[in-house]
This record gives sequence, structure tokens and C-alpha cells, in this order.
Amino acid sequence: MMRVAIVTVSDRASRGDYQDLSGPAVENWLRAAISSPFECVRLTVPDGVEIVKDTLATLCDRDNADLVLTTGGTGPSPRDLTPEAMHSVITKELPGFGELMRQASLAHVPTAILSRQTAGVRGRTLIINLPGKPSAIDMCLDAVFPAVPYCLDLIGAGRIETDPTVCRSFRPA
Repeated sequence: MMRVAIVTVSDRASRGDYQDLSGPAVENWLRAAISSPFECVRLTVPDGVEIVKDTLATLCDRDNADLVLTTGGTGPSPRDLTPEAMHSVITKELPGFGELMRQASLAHVPTAILSRQTAGVRGRTLIINLPGKPSAIDMCLDAVFPAVPYCLDLIGAGRIETDPTVCRSFRPA
């Protein structure tokens, strides 16, 4: 069965200072968009390179996640280090994901140019860094997810199908 992990990266949410809204937003979007069976696990970790790096490596190497979606830690503030953590564990970067997420977001907010979302591959796992705001998460997933099922096929991860009324995925003929 397809294994998906959602990692919320936030000092405040990990301490319980506020309720995590971004992790549930990612899961809700996935549950609406993916029509094939999948298992989903959600984690919340503080900002910082080491904890995020260790979490990503564990999800990929030990837990055999096919898809890891991070949310948060992609801005320019000093503690926003999710892309740095991801870069330390991936073997291939897929910069088109970040380019498309920023382009989609720029249609709505000029501050999208401050985002540092990206994606990459570690073994048979696709990792995508999403923003932390729920409305931005939906916008970004709407933009990039049509390419995700084929990317998972190419790296040898689990196969997923999408509900075409929510997300029309693309696989070349």
C-alpha cells in the first residue's frame, strides 16, 4: 500500500503553542485527490536542519514512505530551514516543483517570491516542501500534484491514482 508522510515543521506547533492547521490541510487535500488506497502518517517537528533532516531520512530509509510532504519552514526567516534539511538528504533535486508552486502563488500574493519550496528524491521517495499556510497548500498542491503520480512511477515508488474531478494526473501514453 502507498505510504504517505506529512511533516509539519514548526517550533510553535511542536511545542503545542497553537494547533497545527497545515498538516491536516495537506491530509484533507490528499484524501480528496487520491482515489487509490494509501496509508498516511502525520508528524510535527520543530524548525531546524538536524531534526528535519533526521525525520526525513527515517521516513525514507526506515519507514519506506513513498511520498513525504513537508509543510512550513520555507520562508526567509532565520529558523526556516526545511529546504536546507531536505537538500542534505536528497540525491536529486526537482526544482520545477518549487518554480510552479511560486508561479501559482504569485497569481494571488506578491510575497510568493519569498518562498523557497522545492522537491527532491531520496531512493524511492519523493519529498515535496510545501508552504505552511493552508490556503497556500491547496494552491500549491493543485499546481504540482498532476505530475506526482508519474514521478512516483519513475522512481519506483508506490502507484497512486487520482480522482480526476479533483486532480487530473498526467502519465504519458
